[in-house]
Formats: sequence, C-alpha cells, structure tokens
Amino acid sequence: MARSRGSRRAAATVEPVVEPVDGGLAELIPDRERARAWTLLIDGAPQSHVDLDDPARLTFEYQRRLGHVIDLVAPSGKPVHAVHLGGGALTLARYTAATRPRSTQQVVERDAALVQLVRRELPLDPNARIRVRSVDAREGLGKVLDGWADLVIADVFSGARTPAHLTSTEFLDEVRRALKPGGVYAANLADGPPLAHLRGQIATAAARFEHLALIADLTVLRGKRFGNAVLVASDTPLPIAELTRRAAGDPHPGRLEHGRALLDFTGGATPVTDAAAVASPAPPPSVFR
Repeated sequence: MARSRGSRRAAATVEPVVEPVDGGLAELIPDRERARAWTLLIDGAPQSHVDLDDPARLTFEYQRRLGHVIDLVAPSGKPVHAVHLGGGALTLARYTAATRPRSTQQVVERDAALVQLVRRELPLDPNARIRVRSVDAREGLGKVLDGWADLVIADVFSGARTPAHLTSTEFLDEVRRALKPGGVYAANLADGPPLAHLRGQIATAAARFEHLALIADLTVLRGKRFGNAVLVASDTPLPIAELTRRAAGDPHPGRLEHGRALLDFTGGATPVTDAAAVASPAPPPSVFR
C-alpha cells in the first residue's frame, strides 16, 4: 500500500540518534521512506536495518540471504531454537520472531552499551522470546546447551572485522556441539581479493560439516571487489535448489556455489585452527562511501 506524503514528511523530520558505545560511535539514521525504520551504523560502517512496522522486511543483501536460511531451516512458520552470535540492531532475531512465532532465541552481543541503545530506541516485541547476553560470542556460545539449537548464525564484527577466535575449527566444534542433529550453521563473511580469508573459512567449515553452500555476489566470488558472502553448513543435505532460487531472485541477485565447485574454490586452502587464526581483513575505505 502506498505511503502518504504526510507520513514521508513525518519520517524525514525524525533526527538521527548518535551515541558512543563500546565498539565505537553508533548512529541510528531514520529511513526517509518508512516512518519507523532505521539504519544502524558503527563508526560509519552500516550494520543493520530495522523496520519496526515490518520486522519481516530485510533490506541489506547479506541479511536477506540469511533470511532465506531462516525460512528454510524448518517447515514454514514452525518455531525454532536459534542462536545469533552478534546482535547489531537485532534485525535477524526480529525477523525470526515475526516469521516463526513462538521461536526461542538467544542473542550474544558483546557490546552492552549498544544493546541498551537498541532496546531503548528500537524496542523488541514484548511477546518475542528473545534473550540477549552481553558477553563475547564464543563465551556465550559455550553457555548454550548441547544439541539445543536448530540454527546458529554468526554475524560478528569488531571494527568491521570478524575476530580471529570466531574463524577456527575449535570454534566450529562449539557450534556443532550446540546444534541439534540436522541443525544449520550460517555465517556472514566479508573479504576481498585475493579471497584468502573466504577460502580458508570454507576449508574450515568443510573440516567440520559434510554439506556446505556459499551465497555471494558474482563479482565478490570472482575476486573483483570486497563484499559479503553467506556460508551455510550442516551435517545433513541443504535445500540447495530453493536457496539458489531465492538468492537469484533477490533485488541484488546472489550466486550459490556448493559441492565440488565450492571445494575447488578453496584453491587448496587448509582449515584454520586457534593457533593460526587471524581476524578477517579490514574493508577498504571505499566500501562505505
């Protein structure tokens, strides 16, 4: 339904909210086209977009791809147990609550000041079963009961980089411990040419999960620009055909790689261990211009 000019004017008069948080300077920027929608930035880097009137609306391309994983992790509308490592504006937890009512979710977001800001300015549905812990992602994952989760999503960035201790086989051992048999792990990864980090993360996941898929823009996969890729892994077959169809049909179409082609993409990269792990590369300044 078309929005009135008046509502657009009202949205445009809302002022940004700017506050220091543990991870830097947080900005909540109002969406000029939607009255109760906001974009969260940390030190100028876009983190999340939230529409309080329509939490099932995902606008960032990587969040849409993770949304497809949420849609397909269980039959439509069925409640799930989900763990979100990295909270941001709690966009994906809100999405899960809206599309799978009665789901039980745990969000692990280390930045306590950010959590307070988001809860105050972008309040959660009081009926949503979402628990937020302000601890390190791996520490919080360690508190999840064995075999509790249908889905674990990792979307953790510190200074626009994924911390080293969330990139290793030992970290994925904790993910597997928390997942139910047949559960799904999905991770938002960021890399640019020559894609060494991305190739290493695929090799690491392949050492712990039998079935993998990767969704990304073709220019990212070809190493032509820095960008996001969504890695999906499970110990049971993934819904490859439907994931492929949904990714291709997005406003920013994504390509899905799996099977032998995905393993070949690693180019002989070896699994990452705690002893050798490093943070993901920092994005070039031009990414956020």
